[in-house]
Amino acid sequence: MNSSSYRRIAVLDIGKTNAKVVVLDSETGAEAAVLKRPNIAIKTGPYPHYDIEALWSFVLDALKSLAREPGFDAISITTHGAAAALIGADGALAMPVIDYEHEYPEVIRDAYTALRPSFEETFSPRLAMGLNIGAQLHYQKNAFPEEFATVRAILTYAQYWAARLTGVAANERTSLGCHTDLWNPGRGTYSSLVDRLGIRDRMAPIRSAFDVLGPVLPEIAAELGLSAPVPVYCGIHDSNASLLPHLVRREAPFAVVSTGTWVITFGVGGDLGHLDPSRDALANVDAYGRAVPSSRFMGGREFEILSAEIGPVNDEAAWAEIGPVIARGMMLLPNVAPGSGPFPGKASRWIGAEEAGREARHASACLYLALMTDACLGLTGAKGLVVVEGPFALNETYLKLLAALVGREVLALPGSTGTSQGAALLTGIRPASGAETHFPPADIPGLAAYRNRWYAAME
Repeated sequence: MNSSSYRRIAVLDIGKTNAKVVVLDSETGAEAAVLKRPNIAIKTGPYPHYDIEALWSFVLDALKSLAREPGFDAISITTHGAAAALIGADGALAMPVIDYEHEYPEVIRDAYTALRPSFEETFSPRLAMGLNIGAQLHYQKNAFPEEFATVRAILTYAQYWAARLTGVAANERTSLGCHTDLWNPGRGTYSSLVDRLGIRDRMAPIRSAFDVLGPVLPEIAAELGLSAPVPVYCGIHDSNASLLPHLVRREAPFAVVSTGTWVITFGVGGDLGHLDPSRDALANVDAYGRAVPSSRFMGGREFEILSAEIGPVNDEAAWAEIGPVIARGMMLLPNVAPGSGPFPGKASRWIGAEEAGREARHASACLYLALMTDACLGLTGAKGLVVVEGPFALNETYLKLLAALVGREVLALPGSTGTSQGAALLTGIRPASGAETHFPPADIPGLAAYRNRWYAAME
């Protein structure tokens, strides 16, 4: 089917917290339908792992329902990056897909740290838990050698779902280039780790995110009730899916702040030379294979934790508290979610919050998130317009503070489908222009001095 004739695109969007299947209208980019479920890890078995069969049942049920109404004529896929699927000779999983929040024994962690390539080769920092896919594979190979010996193919996560739909195994650059340790972005090839782990012959062939891997397999198409062949696109890492509409639409330099469980900043046109691997800065690889300086922190998870502690607030009342909070020096220090971000090893604490009410705490939490984002932008050498998308694009307090901190315009794109829309673009449709709100950099009295005190308090 010619890409220009796609009317609706179904996108499998499998994040760390939720999985959803979204149908997007190709003309408007609007969600025609969305079905979602929590992505819950199974704690039993050899190690904590994703409930792949429950997710697969959800995907099939959702596609079956959405094929009837509103219908779709192509499928694209986006997932989080810190997962790989290990396939056996029978085409099924040889080992469970590991939950990246699993912590490995110290002896295995130390052995991996000694084995992995330098940051200069991979632009991938040493991350906690299993956030480097290389660390997952090293752990699985060394802790479970008999099971690992049965592995015939290793697939990046989005491409695993494409393989289940089409029977075609592939790997893809955005998924290999997102802090996996497996990719050399300077050369556009696998890193030396692939040979050190002895897995080169098991890595599936590399395909472009824009490639059609095949139609939905006949037996699945029959189960879904598809009346015509439906092409399945190779798929893309979720943060890079969020980035893609901006690459299509804007000229560098600019920055994108993609918010979800993670807040990921991309300094498009920024500088790879000053990335600091000890502060969760890295290079991602975009859909066209180009390295993009990036940094991140677990901001969505942190805001979830803080919101649950603080309780419901009135947004206008919270904004009114910004001035008093700054004047009092009430602040929250990193890290609410430990183990990642630009200030590693810091333990979260409140300063001057003893008598504070909900609105003041919420205001301080927004200040914290804006300061963390500002720090991440600085690490990438980002210049120009700052585009915020995802859930934080609805948080006006955060957006006004961020614009004031960076001293540049912030553009908020509040549609919740950044990843889904980006994945849909792989099919050749044009990016739709959604609602956007501009936040010029306003002067907030005392904010610059507050930022200095915030940094000093961390010391």
